[in-house]
Amino acid sequence: MKPAPFVRHTPQTLNQALAILSQIIGQDGRILAGGQSLVPIMAFRLAKPAHLIDINEVAGLDRMDSDGKALSIGARVRHAAFHTAVTDNPLGALLTYVAHHIAHYPIRMRGTFCGSVAHADPASEWCLTAATLGATMVVKSQRGTREIAASDFFKGIMSTALAEDELLAEVRLPLLKADAKFGFNEFNRRAGDFAMASSLVVYRVVDGKIIEARIGVGGAEAAPRRIAEAEAALNGQTPGDTVFRAAAQTASEAIDPLEDHQTNAEYRCDLVRAVVRRALEHSTRSAGTAADA
Repeated sequence: MKPAPFVRHTPQTLNQALAILSQIIGQDGRILAGGQSLVPIMAFRLAKPAHLIDINEVAGLDRMDSDGKALSIGARVRHAAFHTAVTDNPLGALLTYVAHHIAHYPIRMRGTFCGSVAHADPASEWCLTAATLGATMVVKSQRGTREIAASDFFKGIMSTALAEDELLAEVRLPLLKADAKFGFNEFNRRAGDFAMASSLVVYRVVDGKIIEARIGVGGAEAAPRRIAEAEAALNGQTPGDTVFRAAAQTASEAIDPLEDHQTNAEYRCDLVRAVVRRALEHSTRSAGTAADA
C-alpha cells in the first residue's frame, strides 16, 4: 500500500524545524529521522500525518558525547552507532550488547535511538534501556527547552509526554560505575521480531552483596519500567541462582501484563519470569565488557 498524501519539510537548522512544528499544531505533523517505525505504519495507513518534518539535514543532531556524568545521544544518532562501544564506561558495552538485539542489520543502519524512544513501542529495546537507567529526555520547542525523566516520559503504548510542538532533541543516559554489572535478555518468536518480553538489569557487588540494583522490564506492559519489588529482592543479597529466581518471580508477580490474540496474561508473566532470570544470569558474565555480544 501507499501512504496518504502529506507535505514533506526539510529544515536545515533546529530552529527551522521547531518553527515548522509550531505552525502545524493540530495537523498531525510528525518528525522523520530514521523512519523505520513511522514509514511502515504510514504505508498501511495506520498513521496519516499531513506533514512530515525530515530532520536528516539538521546540523548537530547527529552528535554524541559525554560530559563525564552522562552520555548525550542526539536525535539523528543511528542504532548502528552502537555496534561498537561508544565509551570506555561499562555503559558502552551495555549499549553494544542491546543494540545487536534490535531488529535486523539494515534497520539498525537507518533507525535512530531517539526515534525509537519517541515512538514508545512497549517492545523497544532503547525504551527499556532509557527506563531502566533513568534517562533524561531533552525536548525542544519554540517555547523553550525542558527535561523529562524517563519515569515521566512514557505514558503508555506509543504515548509519551511530548507536546505536539516539541521535538526529542537528545537523550542523556547516566554513565555507570566502573564495577557495574549488566545483563539483558528478550524473548521473541523469531530473531528480529518485536520482543514479547525483555529485561535489562544493572547492579554492583560490594563485599559480596548486591547493591544499587535496577531491574527493568519491557514488552510486557503498556510501557517499560523499573520493577522496584524485584530490585528490593536483590539488594543486600549474594548473587546466585536462588536469589535470581526469587527476584524473577517477584517481577512476574508485580507486572500488569498485556494480553493479545497470541498471548494471555499468564503466559506473559511466565515470559517475564524467564527473561529477568536470564538477564540476571547473563549479568554474572558481564563486568563492563561486551564479550557476550
